Amino acid sequence: MDHYTKERFQSEESIGFFINKARNLLIAELDNALKDLEITSQQMGILLSMQRGVATTPFELSKFLGIDTGLMTRMLDKLESKGLLERSRSLEDRRVVNLTLTKKGLEVANQIPDIAPTVLNRRVESFTKEEFKEFGRLLKKFLEH
Repeated sequence: MDHYTKERFQSEESIGFFINKARNLLIAELDNALKDLEITSQQMGILLSMQRGVATTPFELSKFLGIDTGLMTRMLDKLESKGLLERSRSLEDRRVVNLTLTKKGLEVANQIPDIAPTVLNRRVESFTKEEFKEFGRLLKKFLEH
C-alpha cells in the first residue's frame, strides 16, 4: 500500500520530516541535560552500549547504533581523549580493536540513568500508557522494514 503519492507528497507532512525533527529535538534536549557530564547524546549511546556489553568493538558499535564507521572513529577519538575509554588491539586478530571503559568512563555511564529518563519522560508525558506502548511498537515496526 502506498501512503504517499507523487501528486500529494509534501515533505513537511511526511513521517521522515517528523522523525527527523523529533530526533533533532531529542538530541538537543539530551545534549543540554548531559552537558555537566561533558558528553553528547551520541556519546551516551556508545558509553551505555559498552557498559551493558552490547558492543566491544568499533564495528559492533557502528552496527548497533546505526552510525557510519568514520563518524564512529571520530567519536571514539573524542571519548578516548576525555579518558572515558581505551582501545587495544586483539591478540587473536591485530585488525580488531577492542574497546573498554575506563574507571572514569564507567562512572560517567553510571550517571546517565539519573539524567536521560527525565528528558525522555518530558517528551512523552502527555501519552497514555497505551499510547506509549503503541508508539514504541510502531517505531520498532518502522525500523524492521
